[in-house]
Amino acid sequence: MKLGFIGTGNMGGAIVRGCVAAGMAAGEISAFDKDAGKSAALAAGQGIRTAGSIADLAAASDVVILAVKPGNFEEVLPELAGALRADHKVVSMAAGVSIAYIERFLGASRKIIRIMPNTPAMVGESMTAVSRNANVGEEEFSSVMQIFRAIGRAEAVEESLMDTVTGLSGSSPAYVYMFIDALTQGAVRNGMDEAKARTFAAQSVLGAAKMVLETGTDPRTLRENVCSPGGTTIEAVEVLRRVGFEDKVTEAMQAAVDKSKKLTK
Repeated sequence: MKLGFIGTGNMGGAIVRGCVAAGMAAGEISAFDKDAGKSAALAAGQGIRTAGSIADLAAASDVVILAVKPGNFEEVLPELAGALRADHKVVSMAAGVSIAYIERFLGASRKIIRIMPNTPAMVGESMTAVSRNANVGEEEFSSVMQIFRAIGRAEAVEESLMDTVTGLSGSSPAYVYMFIDALTQGAVRNGMDEAKARTFAAQSVLGAAKMVLETGTDPRTLRENVCSPGGTTIEAVEVLRRVGFEDKVTEAMQAAVDKSKKLTK
């Protein structure tokens, strides 16, 4: 499939880089950005094609991926509507923008898919939620899912869960970066070089995540397996419990979910 990206900011650029790194033919990917310098820079780095307009991009694409901010949709969608073929698939990654809202601009007969990826797409480790309207057939949906499985993991979800996904995986890399930084700074205070401490912290988070994904073991059980009675790990875990670590993480995630619900249109 030929992919066309409208918008080449952080998320759009991350997915383009992830697709190219995963082996997709760069010549089959086009990009358009109102800021031509952004799309040109991405094209120069990744070998993809730049489009001169939204119509140009649509003509060269089978799947059009909307990677612009929600506030730009009212400007972009009417222009895109006039350039679409009946067989185009339109993929939106904007938080808070419903499929029904996009249908108002593009038409109820259009094939529309909504996704919520995250920025680890840049290193092939995205977690992407994918939902669709009734116009997207099983085979078409499967082919689009493969795009996002090439840059990490992708799972089909009901659109009603997209606000939850926003707080769970869309925003959570930021929470994890805070955790890695806190571990790093703790090690620095105990005499370790910052760059080395960051490597230790990040690799430990990566390894722990892989244990959850690859063993299928419940995280609570994995935690208990690390905590020897009277040992160092249980000492640290008890401190985290006393300060309400788990509750605070859940509270932070809920704040992101609630904000997504307020923004949804």
